[in-house]
Amino acid sequence: MGSVYITDYIDNPDVERAILGPRLGQALDHDTSVLLVWHQRVDDAYLDRAPNLKGVVRYGVGIDNVDVEACRRRGIVFCNTPDYGTDEVSDTALCMILNIMRGVTRYDHLCRGFGPTWQENVLGPLRRGSRQTLGVIGAGRIGGLVALKARALKIPTTIFDPYRDAGYEKLLGVERADSLEELLGAADVIAIHTPLTPETENMVDARFIAAMKPGASLVNTARGRIVADLDLFYEPLRSGAVTCLGLDVLPMEPPAPGRLIEAWRNRESWLDGRVVINPHTSYYSREAAEEMRSKAARNALRILEERAPLNRIV
Repeated sequence: MGSVYITDYIDNPDVERAILGPRLGQALDHDTSVLLVWHQRVDDAYLDRAPNLKGVVRYGVGIDNVDVEACRRRGIVFCNTPDYGTDEVSDTALCMILNIMRGVTRYDHLCRGFGPTWQENVLGPLRRGSRQTLGVIGAGRIGGLVALKARALKIPTTIFDPYRDAGYEKLLGVERADSLEELLGAADVIAIHTPLTPETENMVDARFIAAMKPGASLVNTARGRIVADLDLFYEPLRSGAVTCLGLDVLPMEPPAPGRLIEAWRNRESWLDGRVVINPHTSYYSREAAEEMRSKAARNALRILEERAPLNRIV
């Protein structure tokens, strides 16, 4: 009959059991047909433990912990679950964008020392949102939704995504840059929404930062390793060449020691609330977590029943 085995992380598989019933297995063995994978590294050695495996389904979007080529060689179907939590991630990105535009965390940091001139202590460089340009790199499910939500707030938005058809920007009601350099030179706030690929890994490097509009800011809720090294932002932040960073993801998590991370941890005064870091949680709400698990389990069931799986990578 074949069973589905959850490799890790899920202590109470109530969501999965409601979908899979008795086909939710308790052990990794010859009967295992599909794996549901969270953080477990799935490589040749792990796959050897399930010789009759037909499929692997990754909870969530990232596929870094699954050896795609090993699945391909063995004829094993591999899928991820990218279509959950789009509202949650796009809302987090938009919160960070608005925080940058309105200086919320900067005021919180600074006003602790304000005296009688309380209300007069404004951040002079702040400009109206409708006079700033948001640049969105990657206009898929999440990036496209960020662009739509920004447009609803009357924030002029430009996308760069060479993989979207001509005219896609008209569907979103936004502008489109023909090159990354064009977008970087025009955007006051840049929001990254690309997958991690050989093309995008380390995309945000010294040349990327140097090409940004003077005083621009960056938000990354996509993948941490799209940024080559957080310390590349240290001097630009000190000089004002970069105004703010909003990060839900980091090149290494938990963050590796470095000049910028240490300044952020120590709440150094020169940063004055301009670097905001979340612990890779933009995907989460109770509803999104249940949606991810139920979609992954339903996809596993499709593989068991030999129906065409969704979001197939291999």
